Amino acid sequence: MMNPESHIATVRRFAIAATVLLALSNPVNAESTSGAAPADAVVWDLTPIYASDAEWDRDREAFVREIPGLIALRGSLGLNAFSMRQALDQISSANRRLQRLWVFASTQSSTDHRARRNQERTSLMRSVYGQFSSAIAWVDPEIQAVGSARIDAFLLEDPGLKVHESRLRNVLRVARHTLAPDVESALAAVSPLIQTTANTRSLLIDADIVWPMLDVHGKSVRVNEIGYQDLREHPDRAVRKAAFDTFWQAYGQYENSLGALLAQRIQAGVIDARMRRHPSAVAASLSPNQIPEDVLRTLVAQTNLGLPTLHRYYRLRQKLLQLPDLHYYDIYPTMISSTRRYPLVQSGAITLAAVAPLGGVYQEQLREALGARSMHSHSTEGKSSGAYATGVYGLTPYIFLNHRDSYDSLTTFAHEWGHGMHTLLAQRSQPFETAGYSLFLAEIASTTNEVLLSGYMMQNAQSREEKLFLLGQSLERLRASFFRQTMFAEFELQAHDAQERGEPLNGKRFTEMYCGLLRKYHGAETGVMTINPTYCHEWAFIPHFHRPFYVFAYATSTAAAYHFGEQILAGKPGAAENYLNVLRAGSSVPPHELLKLAGLDLASADPYQTLLARMNQIMDEVEQLL
Repeated sequence: MMNPESHIATVRRFAIAATVLLALSNPVNAESTSGAAPADAVVWDLTPIYASDAEWDRDREAFVREIPGLIALRGSLGLNAFSMRQALDQISSANRRLQRLWVFASTQSSTDHRARRNQERTSLMRSVYGQFSSAIAWVDPEIQAVGSARIDAFLLEDPGLKVHESRLRNVLRVARHTLAPDVESALAAVSPLIQTTANTRSLLIDADIVWPMLDVHGKSVRVNEIGYQDLREHPDRAVRKAAFDTFWQAYGQYENSLGALLAQRIQAGVIDARMRRHPSAVAASLSPNQIPEDVLRTLVAQTNLGLPTLHRYYRLRQKLLQLPDLHYYDIYPTMISSTRRYPLVQSGAITLAAVAPLGGVYQEQLREALGARSMHSHSTEGKSSGAYATGVYGLTPYIFLNHRDSYDSLTTFAHEWGHGMHTLLAQRSQPFETAGYSLFLAEIASTTNEVLLSGYMMQNAQSREEKLFLLGQSLERLRASFFRQTMFAEFELQAHDAQERGEPLNGKRFTEMYCGLLRKYHGAETGVMTINPTYCHEWAFIPHFHRPFYVFAYATSTAAAYHFGEQILAGKPGAAENYLNVLRAGSSVPPHELLKLAGLDLASADPYQTLLARMNQIMDEVEQLL
């Protein structure tokens, strides 16, 4: 998972590397299961970042004392090439240091969010980030005041400015959307307040709501987010229904409060877009990374045209589960079960084998990273759910997992190490200033790893049943990563469009919008699936909506991953190197342009139509095996 609530503000100024943004985005959102750690469990070693908590405290305090020095640089960018380089180097050095401070704090918080000290660290860092952002808010307006002609001359005069060229060009490009220095400074100072909606939502769900209990075959289970996610896959249909009814009724009790928080976040984005003279909030969100709005609009349009493919999948699911009808609580249980287990060590070995088509050098780099004690692999009491990758420039990326030895855990392992290797390759090919990568690229490497893993597992499947299981897993991941994420993106578009039209937004309005999308995407009108209105509170369950226009990147990245992955698996000459060059590029080339240079245009219909054709092909294979 990638990037923080504040990624837009960050990119407008001097970007912190995307590996940091990964950590900022990770929501602390659930209890974890407790129990003895397995023998192959790995707990990461954070001492390469800071040797101790005390060292982190000293560096944070020193960093805060040095922030006024960044303000003192104001007025120096236009003096001469040397003065500009010196100032930008100093800001970049501060960014790099801020990265270390944040990653050390956020990683500890996610491994035990109950600990008061961990909560305090992340709170302190949000404050530091706001101070830092305010202190450098003058940079973009001053770059724009210097102007492109003088900056071109400075770049020729001082080769040391080359590492900043990409950033300088982008700042000049967005000049019309940049406000006066004092206004930028004020907005930067209050930017942490915008993030409070996500934080308040998280605290409400994680700490304040007393989640109901459910009797499951004589055992009392708490139906919080972890409990719900376990029970929704339960093989007993009555248990799944009871879990859905219980969980979404509980969410519905907080419809007004959660709706007010989301409405506030959307309103803040719309106001910011208007202040900066963007035509819409979505345009404002995509502008910093030079992504055409056509990408998002084309994705939604093509996905809607492809809904018959999704509905075909649901009918196949109903057939495989041998159900008389299909309800929303039937979309999660495995269509074909497997008892095979994948302990952490075996997951590493399989992932190494699966990425062989990317070459021996890539494999060796991954093998080296796996031995660096940079994973937190298994659930512990108080640990966040889910998985993410984060890191510090120059160090092995850190991988956060909740490994359970399932096939899903194996896939997550490969996915997160796709992020890790993307970060590693970019860092080894780019200076700090261009080693980060945007949201638009963030999920491509991770999902391509999933495609390669699926290909490897199918090639080595030993039985018809194993092939059916693997094909079923591929179909389910396409549903979840492509169709479901696009549905989320369409919800965001509808909500922001309504706000921009001046329509009131609240919890009940969000529920109505989401219900309409659930019915459309799941074929309620044509009898494919029944949608219980109680389940339409699901919008409040999605933390990504508090960082607008992010989720669409999962869907576009899935299309990109199949584009690259299928070519690599087919052994197309140059395909692997072409793909690896995308990863090595970091942010040195605008992301949409970078993909077009690699032969992929996500503003066109082709990649989505190709993906839909592949999904239909997988269903053909399943039906043939059946």
